[in-house]
Amino acid sequence: MEPPAGAELSAAWHTLSTALVPPAALGLAAPRADAVGPLKDAELRAALEVLRCYNLHSIVEEWFIEVLQTDLQANIAPEFWNCVGQHENTAEEPQCSSLLLDAFCLLKCRLDPYLNSLELLERWTKAGLLLGTGAQMLQEKVYTMFKAILFFSTTKSFQEMIQQFYSRTFRIYMRQWKKREDGTNECESSMSETEQESDMEEGGGESLLCSGCSSKREQCWCPKAMEQFQQLNDILRRLNLLERVSADAVTTILHRMIEERMEQRCRGEYEHSFLNEFQEWIEKVIGWLSRVFLQDGPLVRSSPEASSTLKRWRCHVQRFFYRIYASMRIEELFSIIRDFPESKPAVEDLKFCLERTNQRQQLLSSLKSALELRLLHPGVNTSDIITLYISAIKALRELDPSMVILEVACEPIRKYLRTREDTVRQIVAGLTGDAEGSGDLANELSKADPVTLENGQESDDDISEPEDWVPDPVDADPGKSSSKRRSSDIISLLVSIYGSKDLFINEYRTLLADRLLHQFNYSAEREIRNVELLKLRFGEAQMHYCEVMLKDMADSRRINANIRDEEEKLPEEERPPFSLVAVILSSEFWPPLKEEKLELPEQVKEAMEAYSKKYEKLKAMRTLNWKYHLGLVSLDVELADRTLSLSVSPVHAAIILHFQTKSTWTLTELSEVLKVPVTSLKRKMTLWLQQGVLREEPQGTFTVIEEEQKDQVEKVVLIDSDEEGDSAMASQADQKEEELQLFWTYIQAMLTNLESLSLERIHSMLKMFVMTGPVVTEIDIQELQGFLQKKVRDQQLIYSGGVYRLPKNCN
Repeated sequence: MEPPAGAELSAAWHTLSTALVPPAALGLAAPRADAVGPLKDAELRAALEVLRCYNLHSIVEEWFIEVLQTDLQANIAPEFWNCVGQHENTAEEPQCSSLLLDAFCLLKCRLDPYLNSLELLERWTKAGLLLGTGAQMLQEKVYTMFKAILFFSTTKSFQEMIQQFYSRTFRIYMRQWKKREDGTNECESSMSETEQESDMEEGGGESLLCSGCSSKREQCWCPKAMEQFQQLNDILRRLNLLERVSADAVTTILHRMIEERMEQRCRGEYEHSFLNEFQEWIEKVIGWLSRVFLQDGPLVRSSPEASSTLKRWRCHVQRFFYRIYASMRIEELFSIIRDFPESKPAVEDLKFCLERTNQRQQLLSSLKSALELRLLHPGVNTSDIITLYISAIKALRELDPSMVILEVACEPIRKYLRTREDTVRQIVAGLTGDAEGSGDLANELSKADPVTLENGQESDDDISEPEDWVPDPVDADPGKSSSKRRSSDIISLLVSIYGSKDLFINEYRTLLADRLLHQFNYSAEREIRNVELLKLRFGEAQMHYCEVMLKDMADSRRINANIRDEEEKLPEEERPPFSLVAVILSSEFWPPLKEEKLELPEQVKEAMEAYSKKYEKLKAMRTLNWKYHLGLVSLDVELADRTLSLSVSPVHAAIILHFQTKSTWTLTELSEVLKVPVTSLKRKMTLWLQQGVLREEPQGTFTVIEEEQKDQVEKVVLIDSDEEGDSAMASQADQKEEELQLFWTYIQAMLTNLESLSLERIHSMLKMFVMTGPVVTEIDIQELQGFLQKKVRDQQLIYSGGVYRLPKNCN
């Protein structure tokens, strides 16, 4: 006799439900120990077939999900978190790790029946015995429910426990790796007692601590910790909770370890590359990550998902390292530039990292800030700023061959150097090897294939090989030629600070004149070499005046030799009383000389006139205009008990020569005779006071000291800084005043003819008629406005209605 339909359905549902979920989840008593074992697959399929007959097989999946959710919320999750909470009262790290593992073992024990049933449901779904969302979707639903209910929000203490657990196992693993690398450890997952003893470090100078677990030697629990590490990862992998539970902790640990190692190994070290070393270290880290995300063992094949996860972590670790390393080197870039080329390995490392990270803007803003804070202020010498700028050119060209970083980051240096009055002089002194630490510029000038400083712009279409063309970075200035930027060398970049070669040419002329006029032996081989090298840079036309100056020195040597030969042919009584050697300058080609009044003694003037007549015989239609205050006089001062041999300036010689005729002079008397202002003359007298030739008693009266007084207390005499090595050239201020007077002459003529002109019109006309020629005299519109306003205040001009005009009473 067949059972009724309702009884058959009830029995089938009871069979399936008790097989798929634990009885406790259905409110049933746990089965007795002597009960029948698990049902066979055939019996379950028979029960499922009964449900199919009543069209109830479609609700099995939905029912399973609902029971699982209820059990998780009501029973499993509270039990798990109660077990985890027990660690809060535990201070010992090994005990905390054991409690954490126990909690996850309990969780796995409670969820294993559901996971076994999930596999069964998946097989039935694939076989077409169930109707639902499909095997893949069912699995995703279950795992999502685990994460949502169990770990939707975690406590801070739980996060600290997980982080402590993984941090400790990371340190132990890295220690084991080092041991294996050294060939002293043959066991992969654990260490022998001998190895544990050999890896002890001194702690506090008294006890030996294990470098892995930081416990005492006899209490080392490294093997147990690694065993717990493997068990916990297996549980989390089984429950598909590995990334949800451990990802944040692993990320934090890796970031901290990378930062700590970088600070210890790389900070302040610029002479070695660290990329390869860190790449090897990262491979060790990846080995630890594989222990986390891949199943361990030689016969276990990792799933594609786990391999993909490990690959993603590898990319993350490498990107983080590149970003942190680049950030550290960006912070140190000022020091790296200062130490270049010794710091070239650090520059190459930074270049490699920048190609893999998006940190150019960070570099630009950081370097600009460092330059303004540490370099661009009044406390730094101009020569030091130029030296660091040269190092920046070299280092940043290595870092960015397109030169865009150099152009953008170093623009504050260029702007600041334009405000320093001695910038041009320092650069020119560096080019000629006169400045301290000028080897870079002097070597650059001597290059075999220099960059010509022409005004024309190069075209990007002139590249010999089109396939070699590389686009500029997005932060490049589109208004500037890429090829010109890339081909710029140190000298062209320094000259371009002012946008004009003429300033440098004029400054070099002044420096060359100073050097030539302080060399009284006419030796100019070094200057000739410099001029030839500068001609390659600036062009022959620009250096023509300098060539004439050098020719003047050669001509002077020849003329002096001819005149000396003529004098030697004369009888002894007809020869001049002393030898006179002249440096003859072509006045139109030399920079303005310093002007000072000086009346020389008659015997000196007579010798000069005799020299002039001999010169006029050699050079017909030419004569000499003597600069009495410039030159060098070698003389012997004969006193009663001593003779002094000195080389002094003409004014010093003129002073002491007058004491031949009269042993005592007042400042006023000397000033009238020499035509030198009293204040200037008083400064000049200090040389003879220091030499002990003259004394000042009373104030303003000077007397010759014929016999040296040994017992007299020495007086300290301060010599003015312009006494020795004083320049023969006019100062920048004097030259500027002379240039402005030239402009004033033209401005007066323009306003006389045109009556009134605006500032812009005056400037444009000056550019047209005055600012031309081999030696260009320039004035910008702001400087011109200031000059004209000064003339208005002096009542030499009238300004009204936006135009300037001359006063009516001005002729």
